[in-house]
Amino acid sequence: MRHLYECPMRWADLDLLGHVNNVVYVDYLQEARVDLLRAAVRPVRLGELAEGVVVVRHEVSYVAPLTFSFRAVKIECWVTEIRTGSFTLAYEVFQDDPEAAEGRRVHLRATTVLAPYVFGGEHPRRLTAEEKDALAPYLEAPLERTPAIGPVPHGEAGHYPVQVRFSDVDVYGHVNNVKYFEYLQEARIWLMEKLRRAAPHPLPDLSIVVAQTDVDYRLPILFRREPYDVWSAVTRVGNRSMTIESEICDSTTVLARARVVIVFFDLETQRSTAPPEGYRELLAGVAAAEPRPGG
Repeated sequence: MRHLYECPMRWADLDLLGHVNNVVYVDYLQEARVDLLRAAVRPVRLGELAEGVVVVRHEVSYVAPLTFSFRAVKIECWVTEIRTGSFTLAYEVFQDDPEAAEGRRVHLRATTVLAPYVFGGEHPRRLTAEEKDALAPYLEAPLERTPAIGPVPHGEAGHYPVQVRFSDVDVYGHVNNVKYFEYLQEARIWLMEKLRRAAPHPLPDLSIVVAQTDVDYRLPILFRREPYDVWSAVTRVGNRSMTIESEICDSTTVLARARVVIVFFDLETQRSTAPPEGYRELLAGVAAAEPRPGG
């Protein structure tokens, strides 16, 4: 069984291309997830499950651009795995389209691993038998999963100090899981700008879209005056895409790791394309110069 949530869109959700920004989709997923959990636990009055979970991992695949509509975007959400101390949800974000396959146009598919958490004591806990029973009716087949993310090179070009804003923090005092995507976006934009400036010859502007984002959440990020360090590195360059991997750190402690696949994009055709001349050579050289650390 799948849970259907209809999420109202906001004009502020759009990016410079007129598409829903990659970060905003994760906000949509959060709304759908909370709605499913509230629906699942309401019959057994297990509010702790709806309000007391942390995200362990996100795997987000961006299938097709989503533009603004006064109609709510639809999100189907279901459970794919129930374990002792965690459970996994899958999502499909879509709009009804009678001309598309199965009568819908899919914009995004995603998976989230969640763990019940005691925020008062700052520690995870096990799922109760009642919570497992409440989730069981939503069990369906999983989506394809992506590999774990390894250590990321810490090169000076890939360093970005991220300042936590007070509005980034949720009611539990932790930076909300959606904000990590925003931090990664800021670090990625800064990395690309620094690489462009360091090129031996002037390079034209580059249009890109995000195809896949995976994030492993290791430790909470808290509000404080001092910035955290984001380290990003180009780890793969293809003919029409590239991969950037990142770590968010507090000194030498890794708080999160991420892998983002980016596609070079032609604004006129609205399709993927090869990057402008000079970019691929620059990026491939950077990727080759950044060996992956051990550990």
